[in-house]
Amino acid sequence: MDMNETPEEVIIIAEVPGVEKDDLDVEISSKAVRIRGDRFAKHCPDNATYRLAEIQCGKFERILFLPAPIDPEVVSASYQKGMLEIRLAKLPSEKIHKIP
Repeated sequence: MDMNETPEEVIIIAEVPGVEKDDLDVEISSKAVRIRGDRFAKHCPDNATYRLAEIQCGKFERILFLPAPIDPEVVSASYQKGMLEIRLAKLPSEKIHKIP
């Protein structure tokens, strides 16, 4: 997973190969993003013995705390070839008023 921040937005890129779009769930709040899903094992026949098992299967979840407050109403997401991209618009920074 990668997270990038520009002056206007926070961009999250997640690798989720082997996971169908319908098996992904993304939840957004002003401070965090939750990505969860399910990867089903289809690559090992019943009569085979594992000699190396590095591909994770089953349920997964990742919660990312954001570096800046975002507007949860201004979000876009795309999913292509196992790559999930989430773009989150940042809220304007609070203006500080100095009182003489």
